[in-house]
Amino acid sequence: MAQHTISDSGRIFQNPVLEALTKTHIAIPLTLFYGSGVVATLYGVLRLKLDLAASVGLFLVGAFFFTLVEYLVHRYFYHMEASNPKRQRVQYIFHGIHHDHPRDKKRLALPPLMTVLVAAMFLGLFRLLLGSYGWAFGGGFMVGYATYLLAHYAIHIHRPPKNFLSLIWKHHNLHHFADTDGAFGVSSPFWDHVFGTMPRDPRAKREAAGA
Repeated sequence: MAQHTISDSGRIFQNPVLEALTKTHIAIPLTLFYGSGVVATLYGVLRLKLDLAASVGLFLVGAFFFTLVEYLVHRYFYHMEASNPKRQRVQYIFHGIHHDHPRDKKRLALPPLMTVLVAAMFLGLFRLLLGSYGWAFGGGFMVGYATYLLAHYAIHIHRPPKNFLSLIWKHHNLHHFADTDGAFGVSSPFWDHVFGTMPRDPRAKREAAGA
C-alpha cells in the first residue's frame, strides 16, 4: 500500500462542489451525533416523563447495539464484494478512499449532510419500532455512533496511548495494514471474536514461521 501524508486526500468527484461535500471537520459530526443523542434522551425523560431507570437501560442497550451495526456495516457494506464497476464505485466512495488515504483528517467521518440524514433515519426508525422509548434507545445509539467516530479519528491521527485503549489502536491497524478481511470492529474487537473475523497478529505469524 502506498504511503500518504495527512494532507493527501485523493479525489472522488471532479465537480468541486460535490467534492467539497465529501469532506468534513470531525467536530461537525461529533457535535451533531452527541447533540442529537443527548437531546433525544433528555426529551424522553424530561418532556415525555419516561421512566428514568428504563430510559438509562435502553440508552446503554442502544449504545451497545451500535457496536453490532458498526461491525456489520463495515464488514458487509464498506467491504462489499466489488463484482462490477457500479459496486466498485460505491465501495470506493464510501470506504475505499479511506483505505487509500487513511490519515486524511477530512475523510474520517460522514460529511454534514449525510450525518443529518443518518441521525434522522435511525432516530425515526427507533421511534417507530419502540414508541416513546425509542428516544432513549436512539439516544444511546447516537452517542455510540459519536464515540465510534471519535475513536476512529484518534486512531488515525494520534499515537496510541500507553494504557488499555491501545488495544483498539492495534486492532484497527491490523485491519488497515495486515488483513482487510478481518478486524472489522473499530470501537471494540468484541464482534470480531464473536463472528470469527479476528486476524492473526503479524508478529505471531512471523514467530510461528521461524519456529
